[in-house]
Amino acid sequence: MGILSGLSSPADLKAVDADHLDDLAEEIRHLLVDKVSATGGHLGPNLGVVELTIALHRVFNSPADPIIFDTSHQSYVHKILTGRADQFDTLRQSGGLSGYTDRGESDHDWTESSHASAALSYADGLAKAFDITGQKERKVVAVVGDGALTGGMCWEALNNIASGHDRNVVIVVNDNGRSYSPTIGGFATNLAQLRMQRSYDEIMEHGKKTLKSMGWVGERTFEALQAFKEGVKSQVIPTEMFPELGMKYVGPVHGHDLSMLIDALTYARNYDGPIIVHAVTEKGHGFAPAVNDLADQMHATGVIDPITGEPKSASSPGWTNIFTEEIVQAAEEREDIVAITAAMAGPTGLSEFAEKFPSRFFDVGIAEQHALTSAAGLALGGLHPVVAIYATFLNRAFDQLVMDVGLLDLPVTLVLDRAGVTGTDGASHNGVWDMAITSIVPGIKVAAPRDGSQLRELFRECLDVADGPTAVRYPKGSLPEEHPALMRLDDGVDILRYTDSAESDGLDVLIVSVGCFAGLALDAAERIEAEGVNVTVVDPRWITPVAPSLIALADDHDLVVVIEDGIVRGGVGSLISEALDAAEVNTPLRRLGFPDFYPAHASRDELLAEVGLDVDGVVDSITASLEALTD
Repeated sequence: MGILSGLSSPADLKAVDADHLDDLAEEIRHLLVDKVSATGGHLGPNLGVVELTIALHRVFNSPADPIIFDTSHQSYVHKILTGRADQFDTLRQSGGLSGYTDRGESDHDWTESSHASAALSYADGLAKAFDITGQKERKVVAVVGDGALTGGMCWEALNNIASGHDRNVVIVVNDNGRSYSPTIGGFATNLAQLRMQRSYDEIMEHGKKTLKSMGWVGERTFEALQAFKEGVKSQVIPTEMFPELGMKYVGPVHGHDLSMLIDALTYARNYDGPIIVHAVTEKGHGFAPAVNDLADQMHATGVIDPITGEPKSASSPGWTNIFTEEIVQAAEEREDIVAITAAMAGPTGLSEFAEKFPSRFFDVGIAEQHALTSAAGLALGGLHPVVAIYATFLNRAFDQLVMDVGLLDLPVTLVLDRAGVTGTDGASHNGVWDMAITSIVPGIKVAAPRDGSQLRELFRECLDVADGPTAVRYPKGSLPEEHPALMRLDDGVDILRYTDSAESDGLDVLIVSVGCFAGLALDAAERIEAEGVNVTVVDPRWITPVAPSLIALADDHDLVVVIEDGIVRGGVGSLISEALDAAEVNTPLRRLGFPDFYPAHASRDELLAEVGLDVDGVVDSITASLEALTD
């Protein structure tokens, strides 16, 4: 790997001759394409920050100077420069390298949340801590994308950072004009105006050459240029950006020019107080298939060909595809349906809706809280909003769901993609909290379809609810096999399997299968029945409110087992248990779900097996419960 093979820490990077840094950048790009194409991961964002990350570690002293990457999906280069290049064959695999910063991997990783817009608040707190403890020489660096800056949390943090004029926070705006897709909104428009001021770059480059001819180099050059820039700012740089924050602004700086980046960051490092460095980068830089991918510039890929960028295998139709088809068809039938996304139209399946109904589609940026309350306003205006987000990102909008939507009994439908265990993206992307969160909102109706047909049906039922919020949730990945119901009860519960064998030993088990676990429940039932036990498998379809027929069925069985792909605490099993208690039904209930911990990155199947949510684990749990009943 040439230069890269001799790097195991930022200290090694500082020893590299400046003339060889561009060669190092190319080596890192080759490594990224080679390794990420084999494992899958966030390729485009990391290709875009190669030079920026080299410059950061060249100038600052990590980990003494914390470098915090907002969202941190663009931290692969940081991992490479901090001694983890030889682990990239294990990227996002069980026991391997995380796809985000991870405190358990390295002292250079200060955070591990992959939810956007949090880096500036972390930086604010760290800077305050260093100030209080007398460590004012330490700098805190927050690398935040223009997409993340559409999130309100960033502006709350900026408001506080700006108030501490003696706090050493360096905010690096990694501006590539995109999050998953092009950044939207008034903020994006302002930033674009800054980005497009090519005359600034021309002035800086010309001035730099002139000053170098006079013997002024490095940081001294940049200070002189910065002073010159202040003199021409009114002609060159729009003043709308960061107007009242009172923070020093440097830029825009060419994000792939190592010399300019190092000069700018050196200036920022030596500046006393908070400062913003605006670096203009290109997502996917240096890899033509990513640059030319206008949809998301290979934001995240599966396994691909490292030359062409084409997927190695065709993807099967997934849950999201079904939702896309159904919402478009519903919108053709009903003019009151509008759709909202938080910067993720493509991943959540709303791109086709946006194309066909542009006036009824709203991308609010990375702002889930605003998305929910804006939806509430749309509902107050007589429309039926559909808010499509990843289940894990609903966590951020819980207050708005409770107080702005639920309290007003507004007809807002949440479509929660990637619900349950998602796997390789790690702890903060697993959507295991959604059923526990939504189910405690008074009056909400939450649906968990078991297959594609049920997703279509339940989504339509959600749209028909006019007196309160609804939610439909489904997992990541391909559609499972469909399991038609033997019969549907009056309150909507589907019976998927029923046995009443005369050869049974007298024990009857009711398995309540939630959502996509229908196949798992039916496979486990078949094995339990082979041991002489009668088994009924039901799909409640709606997890809340608890259907009266479930209570009646529970009263008619010896054991109730609830299988769900959410956390056990406060989940569907808890809801049913409370309903049984209220009805004075004393049938023992066993809850099988995700334990109360943050799961590491691994495949979905590996994580489910680890916690006993595979066929063997479910059969063992039911068998143990039956044995306890007969002891």
